[in-house]
Amino acid sequence: MDVPLSAWLAVFGVILVMLAVDLFAHRKAHVIGVREAAAWSVVWVLIGIGFGLVVWNTAGAEFGQQYFAGYLIEKSLAVDNVFVWAIIFAAFAVPREFQHRVLFFGVLGALVLRGGFIAAGAVLIESFSWILYVFAAFLIYTGYRMIRTRNEHAHPEKSAVLRVFRRVIPMTDAFHGQRFLVRKNGILLATPLLAVLVLVEVTDVVFAVDSIPAIFAVTGEPFIVFTANAFAILGLRAMYFLLSDLMHRFVYLKIGLALVLVWVGVKMLLLDVFYIPTNVSLAVIALIIAVSVVFSLRATRGQGRREIEAVPAGSFRKATSEELAEMEPVWRRPDRRTGPSGGRKTAEPKPAEETKENEDRR
Repeated sequence: MDVPLSAWLAVFGVILVMLAVDLFAHRKAHVIGVREAAAWSVVWVLIGIGFGLVVWNTAGAEFGQQYFAGYLIEKSLAVDNVFVWAIIFAAFAVPREFQHRVLFFGVLGALVLRGGFIAAGAVLIESFSWILYVFAAFLIYTGYRMIRTRNEHAHPEKSAVLRVFRRVIPMTDAFHGQRFLVRKNGILLATPLLAVLVLVEVTDVVFAVDSIPAIFAVTGEPFIVFTANAFAILGLRAMYFLLSDLMHRFVYLKIGLALVLVWVGVKMLLLDVFYIPTNVSLAVIALIIAVSVVFSLRATRGQGRREIEAVPAGSFRKATSEELAEMEPVWRRPDRRTGPSGGRKTAEPKPAEETKENEDRR
């Protein structure tokens, strides 16, 4: 597949425009409800499907099917990512109106990191074709391990990354609006939102180790791998707000995701022995996900929405109005002539004796 530079630039331009639109639409902190999340989810899915149809019409059915297979794999595996995000937010008691900002920058970082992973993976496959067998074995092992640990959950409060973060960066226990950093008494402090953002990024790196080799199992084209990842990731924020209170109902989904990883791993292992057509692979992946979702929803009929419970990672709260009023500029130290709140200090009145003595000297 010969992809011109103009096509890459066009994709980057579309992604930047979409990010700008999303940021503008959520520029003010507010709680994102189910209806708004559902509307945005439809928008992102339609954009992802629309791009796939463009690939299908311009590059042919084979590459179009490869894109949709990769998109479906990434979108499916992202549900597990959403579950971990919900646990992180619950552990830090992040107010719902601040969660979108964390996920926006988390997704932005994920696009950059995954772009690097995809480039590295493409170079490895081009230089060492046998690395595909390593990817295949890793996917099969990951699927097996996912089935064994399907009832285990993440514990942000035990995270080594969080311990290092707290040791290296001083952190306040209060959420100061949507700010990641604040300055108090001349000292730069991280807010809990920055710690949450770091954990979200680390989580995505862990999931990328699974999902990117899985997409390379259905296509070796870096352009398709990147775009399938990008358009699936861009809809993750809306998916989180839509599904975070329903994660307890997807009881068999983790088994389905594990079987998808095993399937694409086996497909990759058999690449030089028996070629499995892309349309067959796409159908199998869609069937596994559909069956796991249907059986999950049937097994949990009658259960409504509820927030995920998690072990607290600390005692966190919203900053008071007095604390917000006392905030200093983050990127410059307050002037000596100004107080902690930034207001100019007034000159102290001179003693009466000193004033009279100065007048006598004149």
